[in-house]
Amino acid sequence: MSVLYDLPLNRIDGAPATLEEYRGDVLLIVNVASKCGLTPQYAGLQQLHSDRQAEGLAVLGFPANNYGGQEPGSSEEIQEFCSANYDVEFPLFEKLSTRGEDQHPLYLELTTAIPEATPNPEGKLRATLEEHGLGPETNSEVMWNFEKFLVDRGGNVVGRFAPDLTPDSPIVMEAIESELAKPAP
Repeated sequence: MSVLYDLPLNRIDGAPATLEEYRGDVLLIVNVASKCGLTPQYAGLQQLHSDRQAEGLAVLGFPANNYGGQEPGSSEEIQEFCSANYDVEFPLFEKLSTRGEDQHPLYLELTTAIPEATPNPEGKLRATLEEHGLGPETNSEVMWNFEKFLVDRGGNVVGRFAPDLTPDSPIVMEAIESELAKPAP
């Protein structure tokens, strides 16, 4: 039984929640930010959610301000930005910390389950971050905004993808399609 389903969370509107309501779905958990060079990925995440929700995929956004202060807004501001700029309809949760001493238990579980992200073979994000002294302190630490974790229908973390792998990249899509093809436990 997966501990992911039991961790206390809050929706973007402050309502208490857990991932239990997504039991049996394939989850793509993404730490998001409104003022990042990767922010346009919101469009791809929304498209993926719209296209694959009926098959049992749930895209879940977790705003985080851990990376260059790129998510400074309140929950209301984040929600308004996502709605106005990207027509986001997938579930958003309250801002949380993805790394450091105040790392949320969800991200501790995710990073422990898969300690390193699948890199973008053509990407230069990690090198660019390290060049500017912004790289992760360890390989298991979430690198930047828009890192993606794939969770199977049983609540097991089965994939982790670098932030510069877009939601529609072949690497991410192949992993999602493989999990969607499997029956619920």
